[in-house]
Amino acid sequence: MQIIIKEKNKVRINRFIDWLLYMAGYTLVFIIVTSFFDSIYIDNKHLIIWSAIIVLTTYILNKTIKPILITLTIPITGITLGLFYPCINLFILKLTDWILGSHFELKNIYIALFAAILLSITNFIMEEIIKKIINKVKKHG
Repeated sequence: MQIIIKEKNKVRINRFIDWLLYMAGYTLVFIIVTSFFDSIYIDNKHLIIWSAIIVLTTYILNKTIKPILITLTIPITGITLGLFYPCINLFILKLTDWILGSHFELKNIYIALFAAILLSITNFIMEEIIKKIINKVKKHG
């Protein structure tokens, strides 16, 4: 997903804006999904700021630790026909919980697993909607 900017010297800004939009959208999705569950606690004093920090922490963990976990768990994921993959997402969320301490808590592991699956689904839907919008901009621009 990238925003179309036709000037060649704006490529870095293009990627930064793309990343910033992704983070803002994912923060919004995270707030919406976690508002459905009482067993997921985010510090309400600064909800948007802590949600953005949670998303940023999860993003960093997804870019650093998740590829290693996926590589190490290929046999398990293959045997379970991909059903183990949400457990990797759950592990990343629990690691974020551990890093942020009292500002983000996952109290029920099963609800957290369901929330991880729901976050993955909503993230996929959000990506598809944004891709359609960008394709329309490409055609008209």
